Amino acid sequence: MKAIIRFFRNLPLWRFAWHFLFAFLVLIAVAMAVALSILENLGQEPGPVEITISMIGRIARISAIIAGFFSLLLLASEGIKSIKQNSERVEDLVEMITRNNRLLTGVSQAVKLSDTAKEIAFRDTERMELAEAVLGKLHQHDFDETYSMLRTMAATDKYKTLAEQLAKTAERYRNATEKERIEQVIAHIDMLCEKYLWNQAAVQIQNCIQAFPYSERAKAMPRRLRERKNNRKRELLAIWDEAVRSKDTDRSLEILKELDMYLTPTEGLALKESASSVFRTKLHNLGVQFALAVTEKKWAGALEAGQQIVRDFPNSRMSHEIRSKMDILQARARQAAKAGKQQTTS
Repeated sequence: MKAIIRFFRNLPLWRFAWHFLFAFLVLIAVAMAVALSILENLGQEPGPVEITISMIGRIARISAIIAGFFSLLLLASEGIKSIKQNSERVEDLVEMITRNNRLLTGVSQAVKLSDTAKEIAFRDTERMELAEAVLGKLHQHDFDETYSMLRTMAATDKYKTLAEQLAKTAERYRNATEKERIEQVIAHIDMLCEKYLWNQAAVQIQNCIQAFPYSERAKAMPRRLRERKNNRKRELLAIWDEAVRSKDTDRSLEILKELDMYLTPTEGLALKESASSVFRTKLHNLGVQFALAVTEKKWAGALEAGQQIVRDFPNSRMSHEIRSKMDILQARARQAAKAGKQQTTS
């Protein structure tokens, strides 16, 4: 019986049921009113037929009012549901654009690094991406591809230990029951959420839903992910507000970098004024630090402060001025370092 009800509720016409009922009752009420009017025009005395028609008309009118009320409620519910879905789509789109921007920024920075520097800078990221790729195939139940990837990783010395760890995870997952597999996937997703790796968690959630489409726990994971992201955003906003109030500029900038990935364009505009104030304060402090270092001819400190200004505030006028004199600063810093070594050896 429940399956039949579920089947009808999934039909597109189900959401219009109250509208159809309202129209049908209105039609009955109008028909009864017309019939009663015709009988009255014939000059007949009210009899059982007229009384019955009048009663049916009243019941139809009252029922039509009730059905109309529920139709409006259903329409409002569908509208709220549609708005919520559109909001989630927009949020996903904004997140995707933000992720792509970070990826492009990372690529731009990576191009400027030497091969050795790239290997050091992206070592942890590379290992994490490899692990997620293997677990993604594993949770999709593509065991052949999973073990093929593990064999390839094991053939490389720097990934051998990681391959052994992932092989144990794959074996444990493969030998588990369906319930235990779901538990393992959810535990992995929770671990990613604890590290605030939301994009990786979202990918694993989609894999989980595809692998276990009938699991209610799997279906509930997207909602849990959104709730945890919103909770983290509220935490960061509270910390940001506290840092701004206490005029802790460095802490404010550190929080703002992480908070940026959670904010919608509207929320970003709301924080723009306070963020601008923090940036101005930080730029002012670096400018004073740079000027003092130059005045005292501490060229290494001046170069460090100047490089930070150019890196963190590339569009400021101060950054343009320092960038035009960067060669001179570097040369004087090298001369100062060389002179210091000579004094030490002598």
